[in-house]
This record gives sequence, structure tokens and C-alpha cells, in this order.
Amino acid sequence: MTWVETGHTPINIVLADANVLYSRVLRDYLLCAAEQNLVNVVWSQSILNDVTEHLILNLPAFTRQSATALANALDRTFPNAIVEPTPADYARLETFELPDEDDRAVIAAAIAAEADIVCTNNIKHFPLPVMEHLGLVLLTPDELFVQLINTDTERMIAAHRSAITSHHQFTDQSTIASLRRAGAPATADLMATILGF
Repeated sequence: MTWVETGHTPINIVLADANVLYSRVLRDYLLCAAEQNLVNVVWSQSILNDVTEHLILNLPAFTRQSATALANALDRTFPNAIVEPTPADYARLETFELPDEDDRAVIAAAIAAEADIVCTNNIKHFPLPVMEHLGLVLLTPDELFVQLINTDTERMIAAHRSAITSHHQFTDQSTIASLRRAGAPATADLMATILGF
């Protein structure tokens, strides 16, 4: 893919799908990369609602209060991350059929944000001809993180360290193991090599 160059650091607008923000380690890695100015991360309220609803459904300890706390924390840290698609954004998708109609809102949000990348683990839900027509690059979190590590290793090491320090019980080893479990094995292997594990 072609990165958009800004100064010494490639900056792209990345629309994070719900399945990326749902995973704590993927969310932390992506947001910490954004804090290192490696990417700009955006999402819609619909995507965030999908994240919190599934967390409430699947994690007994995650309550409505937890959902509010997560949303507030994201809003404080990334106050400009929320984008809302307009009817005009949806209109650009009218002629396309999608495997999952729920993802129409995700692509519309990417259009609204003028995103460069849609980051998702549901690659099959986003047909390549549609994405290419709209000028959107489709990447899994694993693919995105590997590209970021190769582009700016030092900042991604800093993002890795930040992801660890945000949770007292996390270590290099546990975070790398979590990346593997979350479907980012190439990122885990590359970071483990860089850190000497």
C-alpha cells in the first residue's frame, strides 16, 4: 500500500471496525500507535455501540457502567475520533451488494472520515472491488501492525510499552501471547524478535 507521508511519520486515517476495538490487546495496540502519531484512528457511534454491546454480552464482569467508562475514556483520549456517516455517504454505496448489510454502516463511516484504511478481521465482509472503487485499503490488524513496525520500529516499540504500562498485570510476554490469541501472530513474532524474546 502507499502511505500518506506527513513529515517523518506516515499518517493514515484508519477506520477501526468493531471486531478490532472489541479485543483489548488489538484496541490497545491500535490506540497506542495513534498516540505515537503513527495513525489517526476513527470509528462511528454505531461501531462503538457494537463493541460495548458484545462486551456486555460476552464478559460477565463488563457492565453498562463499564461500557460508559470505556466510551468516556475513548472520548477523552481521542475527542475527534467519532465520525457519523451522512445520507450522501450511504448513497455512494447504493449500487453495491455486500455479504453482510451491517457492514454498510462501517464503509459509510470510512467514507465520512475520508479514511485511507479500514482495519478489520472480517476481510471477507468487505469485497475488494467495492473497497478499490472507494479508494479504501483493507487491512487486518495484524497486517496493519506489521506495516507500522516496519515503517517506524521505535515508535511501535513505544506503543507496545504504552500498551503494557496501561495495565499493571501485563508484561512483554503476556502481551505478545495475547496478540497471538487475538489473531495477530505476525505482529507477535515480529515484536518478540525485536524485543529479543
